[in-house]
Amino acid sequence: MANEIYPKGVLPETGFVRLPLILHILPISKSTWWNGVASGRFPKPVKLGPRTTAWPVESIRRLITDLGGEG
Repeated sequence: MANEIYPKGVLPETGFVRLPLILHILPISKSTWWNGVASGRFPKPVKLGPRTTAWPVESIRRLITDLGGEG
């Protein structure tokens, strides 16, 4: 559901996640994340609105698996 609040660090099953949650799960800085997006190492974001950027949860789970973690 769109209005569900997830505990910090827990990925929802489906939908989109914003950068603060991603950075809570992956121990990297914001600038490292954006450099990784620019280089293609990390998934590209989706613009949900003029000031809203998010990533599909499936792409973040895939990234965690690719990095050797538990998705």
